[in-house]
Amino acid sequence: MKQFLLSTIIVATIGFSATAQTKKEKGFTSLFDGKTTKGWHTYNKTTVGSAWEVQDGTLHMSPTKKGKDGGGDLVSDKEYANFHLKLEWKVAPKANSGIIFYVHEDPKYGQTYLTGPEMQVLDNDGHPDGKITKHRAGDLYDMIKSTSEPVKPVGEWNKAEIISNKGKLTFILNGVKVVNTTLWDDNWKALIAGSKFAKWEGFGTYKTGKIALQDHGDDVWYKNIMIKELK
Repeated sequence: MKQFLLSTIIVATIGFSATAQTKKEKGFTSLFDGKTTKGWHTYNKTTVGSAWEVQDGTLHMSPTKKGKDGGGDLVSDKEYANFHLKLEWKVAPKANSGIIFYVHEDPKYGQTYLTGPEMQVLDNDGHPDGKITKHRAGDLYDMIKSTSEPVKPVGEWNKAEIISNKGKLTFILNGVKVVNTTLWDDNWKALIAGSKFAKWEGFGTYKTGKIALQDHGDDVWYKNIMIKELK
């Protein structure tokens, strides 16, 4: 019996080590520990607004818990240049949010979206933005319409990936590549010029910045947030 237990422990240990090693080889770092908001803060502040709560291993934007200065977009403490971001999201009916990147944190910019491009997070059928081209879930918001819409029904988890490597930008939603473009070239400048951001100084120009989770005033949940820095 003792020998059996010892063998079981050894096998389990080897399995755990292999799993840990696999994760280490992949090079991804967790941005959310599932228990606290460590590693995040409200944009242009040092704390996290009360509307962002940790709930059952998720980061939940709960608009009903907003007090004075209780909301606002969350941003990562750290900035990233070339990266591969993975996370999961789900929304309540009629909800809107977004994953914003290359966010430049500076008091002269009042919001994350004034500098950072966005992967749209949305209830396509219930929110008014769902009727607007380039505003649906998975789109590069107001710039590029996703090539397909593999989004899950409201209340179900979606797996999203944003890969930005040396100017090459890719969005993946539930395993399907939905956006592919190049940042900062003439075509990128033309995309900005043809969008609502045309006259926004600084939008889409920063090559390093923070990751943001948008508070759009609706219930949204995020989990399994991890990032790999690319070289």
